[in-house]
Amino acid sequence: MKFDAIIIGSGQAGVPLASSLAKNGLKTAIIEKGQLGGTCVNDGCTPTKTYVASARRTYVAKNSEELGVTIKGEVIVDFKKIKSRKDKIIQDSRDGINKMLTENDNITLIKGTAKFLDDNTVEVDGKKYTADKIYINVGGRPRIPDGFKDVDYLTNESILELNEIPEHLIIVGGGYIGLEFAQMFRRFGSKVTILDRGETLLKHEDEDIAKEIGEIFKNEGIHIQLNSNCISAKNVGKHIEVTHECDENADPIKGTHLLLATGRIPNTDKLGLENTNVKLNDKGYVKVNDALKTTVDHIWALGDCNGEGGFTHTSYNDFQIVNSHLFEDKKRNLSDRYLCYAAFIDPPIARVGMNTHDIKEKGIKAKVASMPMSNISRAKEMGETQGKLKIFIDANSNKILGATFLGTRADEYIHLIIDTMYADVPYTVIRDAVHIHPTVSELIPTMLENLEDLN
Repeated sequence: MKFDAIIIGSGQAGVPLASSLAKNGLKTAIIEKGQLGGTCVNDGCTPTKTYVASARRTYVAKNSEELGVTIKGEVIVDFKKIKSRKDKIIQDSRDGINKMLTENDNITLIKGTAKFLDDNTVEVDGKKYTADKIYINVGGRPRIPDGFKDVDYLTNESILELNEIPEHLIIVGGGYIGLEFAQMFRRFGSKVTILDRGETLLKHEDEDIAKEIGEIFKNEGIHIQLNSNCISAKNVGKHIEVTHECDENADPIKGTHLLLATGRIPNTDKLGLENTNVKLNDKGYVKVNDALKTTVDHIWALGDCNGEGGFTHTSYNDFQIVNSHLFEDKKRNLSDRYLCYAAFIDPPIARVGMNTHDIKEKGIKAKVASMPMSNISRAKEMGETQGKLKIFIDANSNKILGATFLGTRADEYIHLIIDTMYADVPYTVIRDAVHIHPTVSELIPTMLENLEDLN
């Protein structure tokens, strides 16, 4: 069958691209081997943030005495109800995507696994499809390290299907995914242990931020075992024993459930790309240029599989980049993007651009503004004073290089910094602005009045 365009994958770039191509008159096929919506809808943002919300309510119910609110009686976590709510939200999203794709005369939804036969031909369940334009949007999956393949482990996908709260959840990996699940299940009532090979959690963040997050987690009763260099596991009856030290005589950690949160890999290995001229890098990600074209002129790669973001918002921006080159006067490019993200722990950590490590590595002369959340009136009034704010300024241009915020609602007011960076204006624009009192963000102008040299 011949189409004008083929999209492989229905994630956060593929679905809006299908809609745009169809609106512009292109006969479009979108191929999906699993559930519609990709990682965000099924295994990522939607389900996890639904659980985070329930965990937050649980925590607040149990920890409001300092604010003069005491709950008499037991706070009961109805996990089946929490899961049912999550499942409904997911299904509503899937149904909306299915309706959009199946009710458009210019879109054909094909269920099955796609494999390239050559640069223009894709096969699904023995049927061949060709197109002048092909878009790869196949996402990624959890990485399973050696030492665990014969163990009853969970991933960020399968843990969402549990029907009961783990008695003792052991998490291998101290990154963003591991931390979100650690805190939510601790708040639901699990005993939680985090194992990580590094000297701190969140290896991509500044050491002071990572250590502060570690203290926040320890205060909630989460056990953190760092410098765990020989991690492996085995099934022992109904329990799992996890070895975390190289010493053979060291006692293993025993738990009821094991979550592997050890990174992700792209779903490019079974696409048949060896039958094409599309090139991958050494980690299996599709190589793309500034407009997200691959090494084949009529094939693009969007979303997690190109290794240029790994977040829902970067996937959607990938769609915007490709769409602008297809149909818009103003062209967007990958190089226009400032990487930004948040981990939705409580309090959240939010980040845009460079941090201390990045700036020193590049040898940039910079200044830093910082403030602990405990100095911010609104945070004190809310009883949520954990964390700190950091903003980095180029000493020569006065432009903002980046920011890391750890604190209540940080995932929202980080956008003050993001928008200023995209506006390409000096930090003094925010410094001289008048913000509403009492808010957390009103202290950002005050911070920027007190810059210090970044040593």
